[in-house]
Amino acid sequence: MKLISKPKEGEFPAYASMYIDLIPEDGLVLQHMEENSKKLKYLALSLTEEKLTYRYAEGKWTIKETLVHMIDDERIYAYRALRFARNDNTELPGFEQDDYVANSYANERNIENILEEYESVRKASITLFKNLQEDAFSKTGMANGNKVSVRALIYHIAGHELHHLNIIKERYSK
Repeated sequence: MKLISKPKEGEFPAYASMYIDLIPEDGLVLQHMEENSKKLKYLALSLTEEKLTYRYAEGKWTIKETLVHMIDDERIYAYRALRFARNDNTELPGFEQDDYVANSYANERNIENILEEYESVRKASITLFKNLQEDAFSKTGMANGNKVSVRALIYHIAGHELHHLNIIKERYSK
């Protein structure tokens, strides 16, 4: 598996450290992405429909909504990584995650359908990142008003998933 060094401070906005810090310094971020996707799929398939559509508090997302949010987030961050890796210097806009979730209709989908989409996006992301040249990982661009490196975007995807996986374990699967 390709080694991708962990991004340094200055390669990502401060808020992203909550995700990036969750990933080990071993450079095996793509391997972690593969392993965590298996854990997430196993966990999601072990839960009842009632658990998958449960909200632990008013205004909080269900597990299905969280999963679709993770898919959307990964697509957007992989797209940003592609643009910056290809030297596209166009500043990219942010996105409003709550609007995405509200319009995802995740709770109307079955878990197998959501996981099929999740697996497709994950496979596409890993394939993209495996095939980038080494110099692409340190390239940077502007997204949502923040300077960010390609490597930081990859680590964000992996850490964001782990962040939500931890929340699902803590708040929903007991």
